[in-house]
This record gives sequence, structure tokens and C-alpha cells, in this order.
Amino acid sequence: MILVVYFSFILYFCSKSHCIVNTKEIGIIIKKRRQHLKVRQQELADLSGVGINTLVAIERGQGNPKLETLLAILDTLGLQVEIKLKD
Repeated sequence: MILVVYFSFILYFCSKSHCIVNTKEIGIIIKKRRQHLKVRQQELADLSGVGINTLVAIERGQGNPKLETLLAILDTLGLQVEIKLKD
């Protein structure tokens, strides 16, 4: 998983063939990874240092989380992050 941040500060999660450009898709990836690891939402929230309501909202594709919050969750889930300019 690669996170790409453009100068407009819109978050794009990209794999080799697909870029995710909305919070709903970001939430789906986080939820699927959490479930794959068999981690409950409360456990992930505690390990990431974010509130349970924040995590639930992110997984539902709602809200406007801070980049710091997303990075904490992704790091806890073992996802790699990379920042680069658009091709």
C-alpha cells in the first residue's frame, strides 16, 4: 500500500494499478486490513492512539481525519507509506 500526497493535500492511496481518491475507499482498506489481522476496532484505536469514534468514522468513510491520525492507524496495521509527486 502506498500513500501519495499531492500539494493540494488530497490523499490518494495507490497500488500498482489503482488510486483511491475518497475517504470511503480508504476506510474500506483500513477495515479489511484490521479484519484480516483479527483485531477489534477498540484494540486498533487503543494501539493507534486514536479515539474509537474516530476509527469507526474513518472505516465508514465519514469525517475528515487528520493526516497524523491516518498515518498512526496505517502504521499500526503494518501498511507502508510513501509520499511522492504525481507522475
